[in-house]
Parts: sequence; C-alpha cells; structure tokens
Amino acid sequence: MLKMYACIWSNDKAADMAKFYKSIFKGTKIGKTSYWVKNPMGVKEGSVLTMHITLLGQKIMLLNGFVNMPFNESISFVVPCKTQREIDTYWKKLTSGGGKPVQCGWLIDKYGVRWQIVPADFDKWNTSKNKKKTEAVAHAMWKMVKLDIKELKKAYDQA
Repeated sequence: MLKMYACIWSNDKAADMAKFYKSIFKGTKIGKTSYWVKNPMGVKEGSVLTMHITLLGQKIMLLNGFVNMPFNESISFVVPCKTQREIDTYWKKLTSGGGKPVQCGWLIDKYGVRWQIVPADFDKWNTSKNKKKTEAVAHAMWKMVKLDIKELKKAYDQA
C-alpha cells in the first residue's frame, strides 16, 4: 500500500496537466479520475475533480479545486538526470508553452509548478564531507540557470 503521495491543486487544469506531463515523462500513466458531484460551490457537476497520474514512478493527484491557489517556490519536484541530454530535454519540454527558467536548475512550467532538473550525482556532490568540493559545486551552480553536468562535475573533481 502506498504510504503517501503529492497533490497538485489547479484551478481547472488537471486534465491538461496530466496530458502535458505524460507527453514529457516517458512511462507516465494516467490512472483513476473522479468527478464533481452536485455541490454548493457552483462547480459544474460532472467536471473533473481529480486525476491520478504516475510520473517517474511517483503517484501524484491532480486536483481541480476551482479556487485560485497559486503555487510558490516552497515546493518543487526534483528530477535527477543521468545525462546532459536528459537535462536539456526535460528543460526544453517543461519550459515550453509559457514555462520559464529560473536559476540553479529550477524552472516553472506553464501551470506554475516548480521543478528542479538536476544531475543524478547532485545529492552526492552537495553532501560530500569534503567542504571544498561542496563549495566548488555550489559556486559553479550559482552561475547557472540550466545546470551543466560537465561543469559541475569538473568543479567537484578539481576541488
């Protein structure tokens, strides 16, 4: 039994979000969908309430709350990537259609969801007991918008 999963609240874009993420992340599965029943909020009965997706092995519920709940930087999804090509591909697709790059591997997709597209070794580099290595990676990263695996690895290895 699954112990926990995330819920992404959108106003009314759950179905669009599910299709968008499925087009980006291979193997994404769209699961069960629930629908609004007659309600006092004025939401059209029969419209989508929730859609469950499994994205990179993680279950996520997309919710049409029909109340504007804006996203902010305090929550993001981290996607570890083995190659620069993978980083570049996710970066391009997630910023398409109105998404925008931020800094240090962060971006905001067209729905306002925050993502961190990082090298698979990023946690290793950031948690090294060698302070010089972690500082070198941090200083290299702070100069980047989209992360460059080769440059980050070089900073780590040469420190």
